[in-house]
Amino acid sequence: MTIKGFDYKAFAEDLASQAGQLVPADFKQNEKEYVTTTLLNFATMAGEALYQDQDNLGFSADQAAMITQIIAEWAFHKSVDLIRSGIPQQYWNSIIQKILVTIFEVAKQAFKQELPQEQILQVIEHHVKRVYTESIAELKDKNIISAELMEKASAQSNIDAVIQQMEEEEEKQAEQAQKAQNKKNPPKQEAQNVPQPASAAQPAPAPQPAQQNMPAVQEPADIAQPINTHYIPPKILKLVTIAMLLKRIDDEEQIQEILDCLKQEDAGTVIRYMYTDGVEDEVEPGATVKMLEAIAEKLPEALEVNKKHVIERLQKIVKSFGKKRMERKLQYERHKTRQLVFNALDGEYYNVSPKIANIIATYLENIV
Repeated sequence: MTIKGFDYKAFAEDLASQAGQLVPADFKQNEKEYVTTTLLNFATMAGEALYQDQDNLGFSADQAAMITQIIAEWAFHKSVDLIRSGIPQQYWNSIIQKILVTIFEVAKQAFKQELPQEQILQVIEHHVKRVYTESIAELKDKNIISAELMEKASAQSNIDAVIQQMEEEEEKQAEQAQKAQNKKNPPKQEAQNVPQPASAAQPAPAPQPAQQNMPAVQEPADIAQPINTHYIPPKILKLVTIAMLLKRIDDEEQIQEILDCLKQEDAGTVIRYMYTDGVEDEVEPGATVKMLEAIAEKLPEALEVNKKHVIERLQKIVKSFGKKRMERKLQYERHKTRQLVFNALDGEYYNVSPKIANIIATYLENIV
């Protein structure tokens, strides 16, 4: 089933046409073509993927158009950044592809969860900046570019420059409008030393910048900052733990079932951590095991693991640790824990919740 009313080809071509009018004037012809071609190609691919996968995604034409437009806008801005960066052209496509694939996956999850648009744009911008800087740092680590070029490339941000320019133009227009108004209705001359009314002394309110269809610059403090491994608030640890679990699940429907059980704000946090590389290395294994135990009974059945796989894991643990040593290790554990382990040695599954069995297996893997 496809998305009714979503002509992704025409939409992508229209976006590329608009982008052609916005490419920096100082770019060479081949650079201008790179920007518009990159935008067109990725917007078309994203639009087609959304269009063809209506059965699984269930997006409306407006939602599909929004995701496609977000990808097109970032394709434009990061193409401009790469051209200005000084990075050799043969590496541009791989960086752009990493960024836009990340946007596509994050956007799908965020729109499925029906998060507020502002939060969706913040999440996406967070990951765009992360993937962009990490990709450039990777080139430096491979000695493809110098440290100086890495700093120059990382500092490029066409979207910030565009927003700043628009804000300056709006302020200028507001000043001109105010001058024209004053000229049309000049203020009355007051006698010297005559006190002015309190209201007259108040400055005119500063014009507020218009809302842009661009990702916001502000990042939520609790997510933008690195995880503090010495102390993590329980709620954040819980959301990080859920994100770590979801990263191991391939079935998007199962992932969505779990996200649907969370509040919108919490779901957005989980999605962000799902697409944060290395998050597993930033938290203590013991802390996550305890959190798994605390939330196990509250997680939906989508987290059930294959019983045969649990038996194989337990057999492997006992084999590496030794049966006698494991018996001594488990002598003070609960009856169900001991029974699960020793039944697994005989190839049998003890009748406990698969979620609990998975937690016990994970616990044993961390202590042996």
